[in-house]
Amino acid sequence: MRNAAEQTKTYGNRENGRFVREQLLGLFFPRRCPVCGEIVLPRGELICPACVGKLKPVRQPVCMTCGKELESGRQEYCADCMRHPKTFRRNFALLHYDDVTRRSMAAIKYKNKREYLDFYGEAMARRFGRQLLRIRPDALVPVPVHRSRLRSRGFNQAQLLAQRIGRCLEIPVCPQALIRTKKTLPQKKLTSAQRLENIRKAFAPGILPPGTRRVVLIDDIYTTGSTLEACARVLRSMGVEEVYGMTICIGSAF
Repeated sequence: MRNAAEQTKTYGNRENGRFVREQLLGLFFPRRCPVCGEIVLPRGELICPACVGKLKPVRQPVCMTCGKELESGRQEYCADCMRHPKTFRRNFALLHYDDVTRRSMAAIKYKNKREYLDFYGEAMARRFGRQLLRIRPDALVPVPVHRSRLRSRGFNQAQLLAQRIGRCLEIPVCPQALIRTKKTLPQKKLTSAQRLENIRKAFAPGILPPGTRRVVLIDDIYTTGSTLEACARVLRSMGVEEVYGMTICIGSAF
């Protein structure tokens, strides 16, 4: 992995290349905004300038484990992380999971709007790039989906997101690290207790490159953290020493 100065230079060169490609592709396939769904103007941007303000970034202070925004700077952890210590060390979350991001995430998964992940992946790399470089992860590990869901959907949004972040920050992506062995019910329809039971034993060890000791799990949404926790436990059983998480959206701690 390169140092921060080299990383910044490389990222800048890639930004220039991306801009040219976006301009060419935009002539034939106009990009849609991940918030309003309309054609993005000016061309070459990944989101409508007016729609940026509709997104609600997660602000400090945040829980030092799950990354949920806290009410007071006197707190270090949210109530859930205090009651239920996590296997993963820390999660980084970009945005609040509200009506705006809920519609955007649903469009990605159920309406094949995978191009929206370009914006979210780049925004996450910009927001958390320095922190990730300090952590020096050996790999980004996307949370897998069950093979039946992959067949019907055609893609795993977490894997596409991880690939975009990995390209920006030059971190390897390891999609084969975990295997989804159980087709679980959609988590959004379940209570907290049901989510934990639903996700139990849903993941199995896959293949990690030798010497992988530090990884970052990538997913789209963090609500109770049960999915991230289940994945982290499997990775730890595989010999990974430190597991972190990174998600586009996160629910509220209060």
